[in-house]
Amino acid sequence: MYANLKRPPRTAVEWIADAVRAVAILTVVVSTFTLPATDTAVLSMALPAVMLSRMLGLRSGLDLVTCVTVFVAAGSNVIDLYRSWTGWDLVVHAACTGVLAAVALVVLHDTGVLAPTGRRRTPIVVATVAGLALSAVWEMVEWFGYRFLTDSIFVTYDDTIGDMAAGGIGALVVGILASRFRLTRGDRATL
Repeated sequence: MYANLKRPPRTAVEWIADAVRAVAILTVVVSTFTLPATDTAVLSMALPAVMLSRMLGLRSGLDLVTCVTVFVAAGSNVIDLYRSWTGWDLVVHAACTGVLAAVALVVLHDTGVLAPTGRRRTPIVVATVAGLALSAVWEMVEWFGYRFLTDSIFVTYDDTIGDMAAGGIGALVVGILASRFRLTRGDRATL
C-alpha cells in the first residue's frame, strides 16, 4: 500500500486524480475555518476514500472516478444539492456506493478475506453485499446525525430505502464490471 502512495503519477489521469485529492484536502482545511462543523465533518468523510483509492493501486480511471464521485457526494451535501435537484440523491448513492464497493472488493482481496476463485459471479455477489452493507451504515450515520446532531439532515423511511436500493444497484453494476475487468493496475493478482 505504501509503495502505491509514494509512487509518482505517470499519466494525465493519475495527475488529475492526485489534483482532485489535493483539492479535497485543501477544501477540508479551508472548511474548518469557514463552514459549520457539520459541513466540515461531511467533507472530511470523503478523505479516507480518496486516499485509499491511491494506496490500493486502483487503475487510474477507477482511482479518478472514485475521488471525484466521493468528493461530489460530500460536496452535494454541503451545498444542499440533494434537496434542490430531484433524483440527485439516488444518482449519487448509486455511483458512490458503486465505487466504494469496488474499493471494498480490492481491500477484501488484498487482506486475504476474499480469495481468487476464478468464478465470475464472486465479485458480483461480494460487491453487491458490500454495497448494501455500506448503504446501511451510511443510512445509520444519517439517522444518528439527524437524531443527535441536527434536524437539518433529511431522513425519512422512503428516502432511506430508496438510497439503499440505489446503492445496491450501483454496487451490482460495479460487481458485474469487476467480474470482467481488472480493478487494480500492474501485475497484481486480482479477483
